[in-house]
Amino acid sequence: MDYKFNTMDDFDLEGKTVLLRVDVNSPVDPLSGDLLDDTRMRLHSTTISELSERGAKVVILAHQSRPGKSDFTPLKQHALALSSIVGTEVQYVDSIFSKEARDIISNLVDGEIVLLENVRFYSEEMPKLSPEEQANTYMVKTLAPYADYFINDAFATAHRSQTSIIGFSQVLPSIAGRVMELELTSLFGILDNAQEPRVYVLGGIKADDSINVMANALKTNQADYILTTGLVANIFLVASGVELQEYNNNFIAERGYEDYIEIAKDLLKDFSDKIILPVDLAILEDDKRVEYSIDEIPNLPIYDIGTKTIEMYKEKILLAKTLFANGPAGVFEKEGFNLGTEDLLNAMAESKGFSIIGGGHLAAAASNLDLDDSITHISSGGGASINLIAGEELPAVKALIESAKKK
Repeated sequence: MDYKFNTMDDFDLEGKTVLLRVDVNSPVDPLSGDLLDDTRMRLHSTTISELSERGAKVVILAHQSRPGKSDFTPLKQHALALSSIVGTEVQYVDSIFSKEARDIISNLVDGEIVLLENVRFYSEEMPKLSPEEQANTYMVKTLAPYADYFINDAFATAHRSQTSIIGFSQVLPSIAGRVMELELTSLFGILDNAQEPRVYVLGGIKADDSINVMANALKTNQADYILTTGLVANIFLVASGVELQEYNNNFIAERGYEDYIEIAKDLLKDFSDKIILPVDLAILEDDKRVEYSIDEIPNLPIYDIGTKTIEMYKEKILLAKTLFANGPAGVFEKEGFNLGTEDLLNAMAESKGFSIIGGGHLAAAASNLDLDDSITHISSGGGASINLIAGEELPAVKALIESAKKK
């Protein structure tokens, strides 16, 4: 498949004005309003610093949270944090396309950086519009004439079809930033060059994402084994006829995943030799970890896979040539129930295979274990990486590819 897209190596950006879309959406203290983590800003600092050092005039577009949320804040703190990380001033403008913002953009000198206000403060950002409609929004029509290029570095939002992500690609030459480039190169690599055996470790509480990945991987013959954990495993155990008792059945229903039991039944019918289910589970009993065989589960919450399952899964992982993991194996934040998540991550780190973690909580767990350098690629975007691996077309990626064709 043709995945050709423009990168920052393809253009001389000195003296050029670039609109740079990043994803610096960060956790915010609900009491003080202070930023609690700068991980995403550090991630994008590579792209920002390079552009500045190459003499580009950098205009940053970004968002924080969404309307109605307590952390839906202006980006003033983000500009201060970025200034500290990048080592040069990132000027903050409390508007997106006002006369003040446009005047500042017009007067930028080579290497200067400005961060515009939270793009989600503007009503045209969030609605689902066609690419043509996005190109015709006031934001794009007002800002695009001030820029030479649009650079999309926000892989974590690549599965979103929003104006600041798609609209500018319709009217400006568009380029993948360094974060976007690394993500796409790594993820397309696993899609196109996966060596056998290919093992997927799929779990977490967002079961729909993992089950969609599973269905695509199995139906396109991209997976040799699917190791199920977390809520995904529970759904498949119920589909296979295992009695998980009222508490756990209700939990599946409360999360809105009853329909996925039927999907799981169909997948088990067609791919039972490839879908591996737990043989034991860890239960929260009297606030402690107690393990039970799957045919003896009490009416208490399931918090992890059991040690027999962990050993069985580790054998598959250590023999794999290609590994993709999404979602923790259990409630790893609770003491005693981090065993499955951590043991499987350590096995991935020991494996000689090509390994990818699909962002989110599992990426955080890997980072806490200092495994970042032992995993081939830890994605910065859980939803985006999952959708890409599942075979879905990401709007931002499609826009980049279409722009490269225009060149």
